[in-house]
Amino acid sequence: MAGATPSSDKPHIPVLLRPLLAAVAPVSGIWLDGTFGAGGYTRGLLEAGADKVIGVDRDPLAFELVADWAGEYGDRLVMQQGVFSRMDEYAHDLDGIVLDLGVSSMQLDQAERGFSFMKDGPLDMRMSQDGDSAADLVNTATEAQLADILFHYGEERASRRIAKAILKARAEEPITTTLRLVGIIESCLPRPKPGQSHPATRSFQGLRIAVNAEYEELFQGLMAAERALKPGGQLAVVTFHSIEDRMVKRFFQSRAGKTGRANRYAPEMKEEQPQFTLKTRKAVGPDDQELQDNPRARSAKLRVAVRTDAPAGEIDARAIGMPQLGGRAR
Repeated sequence: MAGATPSSDKPHIPVLLRPLLAAVAPVSGIWLDGTFGAGGYTRGLLEAGADKVIGVDRDPLAFELVADWAGEYGDRLVMQQGVFSRMDEYAHDLDGIVLDLGVSSMQLDQAERGFSFMKDGPLDMRMSQDGDSAADLVNTATEAQLADILFHYGEERASRRIAKAILKARAEEPITTTLRLVGIIESCLPRPKPGQSHPATRSFQGLRIAVNAEYEELFQGLMAAERALKPGGQLAVVTFHSIEDRMVKRFFQSRAGKTGRANRYAPEMKEEQPQFTLKTRKAVGPDDQELQDNPRARSAKLRVAVRTDAPAGEIDARAIGMPQLGGRAR
C-alpha cells in the first residue's frame, strides 16, 4: 500500500516491510514482487540478498516512476507489465513471492487516477488504465447491481440507500467526478464521529474492487503462486481489509491441510498432500513505530507460507470465501 509520489526521491518504506523480511529471512535466489507499485518491496528484497527480483505491475506508470533508481541493480531487477494472476507465465521455480494488496500511495495521491475520496478528479479507479472505469460502472449498472457491489465488496451496510441515491443523481446528470460521488454518499449517511472512517471509504473500496476485479485476481494469483514456487519457496501476502485477509487465510489453511473435517461422523476421505506449510500461525500486524510513521498501515496483516513438493492442485474460489455477487444487499 505504501509507495511514492512522483516527486519523491526515494520510495516510502512499504507497509510491514521489516516484519516481512524478518519472516522470510534469509532472502536469496529469485523472487517475484507481484504488486510492484513504487518498488519498495523489490528494493527491500534486493538489499536483503535476493539474486534477482521480477517486478510485476499492471499499472504502466509504476515502471516510469522508478526509472531514476532501477538501473542501480542491473539485470538483478526485471520489470514485467502484467497481472500477478498470470505470474506463472512470467517465471517458474521461484524462491519467493510477495504480494501487497493495498492501493499504492502513488495512486491515492494522484487525483487524476480517481481512487481518492479526499481529492476531486475523474471517477476512474482503473489500475491498468484501460477497460471500463468507475464512472462507466456508476452510470450504467442497475440499482441492484450497485447495491450488490457496495455490500459484498465494500461491506457497506447502507448499500441499497446509496445505490438508490446514485440512480437518482445520475438521472439528472452523469456522475463523472470523485467528489460528486462523495457528496451523494455523504447525503445517505450520518456525519462520522471523531476517529471514524470517511463515509465514502467502503463505497469507494467496493467500486475499486469491482472495476479491477480484485477478488478474482487475488484468487487466481494465489493459485498461480502455488504453480510458480519451487519446493521451499515462500509466499508472503500483505492484506488491508477483512475480506482479503479471510481469503488468504483460508487459502493457506486449505492448502496446508488445516481445514479439518466438516463432520466427524462422516467417513474419512483420502486427503491430498498439502501444497503449503504455514510459517506464520497468526497474521502479523504493524508495530507502534510503524503506525506512527504510516497511519495507513493500521489495518495491514501479513501471512507467510512455504511451498511443499506436492503437485499444484485446484480449489473452488468459494472454499476460501471469495465474495459472490448476487446475494441480498441490505
